[in-house]
Amino acid sequence: MKVKKSNIIIEKSFQAALRGIEFCKKLEENESRIANQLFRSVTSIGANISEAQNAESLKDFIHKMKIAAKELEESLYWMRLCKESDHLNFDQELNAQLKEMILILAKIISSSKRKLNN
Repeated sequence: MKVKKSNIIIEKSFQAALRGIEFCKKLEENESRIANQLFRSVTSIGANISEAQNAESLKDFIHKMKIAAKELEESLYWMRLCKESDHLNFDQELNAQLKEMILILAKIISSSKRKLNN
């Protein structure tokens, strides 16, 4: 039996998705359309990262991680709208989790690109 080692980006994306789900429940009270958009993007991050773990090639892995990064950027956009609006809730911890993840994903993508080009 193969034992999987811990993968920080998978765990962080999963935890952010859980927190995002809870935040979206609160957000629905004020604005369901934004809650729906954020829900879709914040849960998609981890799904794409998980899918990348079974990529067919390094190029496919990079592609899937870039999709996760796009979903992460979209989530940060919705969070910014929440923060700047006078009418919406905001979750500072979720926002911090997402910002931390973008740095990790950028590092993974750039180091993977270096491997691909060598």
